[in-house]
Amino acid sequence: MEPLVSTSWLAEHLGEKDLVVFDATMYLPNESKNGREEFARAHIPGAGFFDIDEVADPESNLPHMVPTASRFAALISALGVSNASRVVFYDQKGLSSAARGWWLMGLFGHDQAMVLDGGLPKWQREGRATASGPPRPAAPGQFTPRFRPRRLRGLGDMLENLETDAELVLDARAAGRFAATSPEPRPGLPAGRIPRSRNLPYTELLNPDFTFKSREELRARFAACGVDETCAVVTSCGSGVSAAVLTLGLTLAGHPCGALYDGSWTEWASHPDTPKES
Repeated sequence: MEPLVSTSWLAEHLGEKDLVVFDATMYLPNESKNGREEFARAHIPGAGFFDIDEVADPESNLPHMVPTASRFAALISALGVSNASRVVFYDQKGLSSAARGWWLMGLFGHDQAMVLDGGLPKWQREGRATASGPPRPAAPGQFTPRFRPRRLRGLGDMLENLETDAELVLDARAAGRFAATSPEPRPGLPAGRIPRSRNLPYTELLNPDFTFKSREELRARFAACGVDETCAVVTSCGSGVSAAVLTLGLTLAGHPCGALYDGSWTEWASHPDTPKES
């Protein structure tokens, strides 16, 4: 199943019994908006809300870290997802945080997950219907996870990679944050980057309407960062959300999806023993 669907595809299939649609919007601390509140103002009819901060490890002091397989299974089942479900994620910005939901589903073994190209802004520009109010209670599903650890990287893996250079680290943050010329959105977090990582702001993979660029354009942009068919890639960002846009872009470009560093710069910058560049 293709990981990207158009607004016309979703409009045609909306309401089908096995299709589950989620708004997976997450706003950064400096954006002064709340995804759930904005969902109540306008969302795609029948959609549920996928809270990235809730479908996470509640015991971690880092934001929205990957939950255990059992917690993920319980939460996604309660949201109405089964192993037979087709799941579409979108977000209110266009394409920013929806890919995190797609990536989590794949991490736990579910390949029938997709992202809405252009997200809610494109849906609304086309004059398609929206609904308001809180999400309707979902009939519980039954989801059995199949965890794929090779798609996930932790702090120890990243420190080891500094010694081996086995994987290319692509950072999805804006260029100013990567170069430490712009502040981080999280108060008190120092600016900078992981040594020898390369910058590919996730927005460079998108058209002005927040849809993905063509396969050829994606391949060219990745190639400019040193990615080829044999390259092992780890994506990173501020806290493991927009990194998933790069992971999705790799898949659309025909490259292996690689792995994602879940703690990303928030973990790396907060740790006293990690080397930093600026």
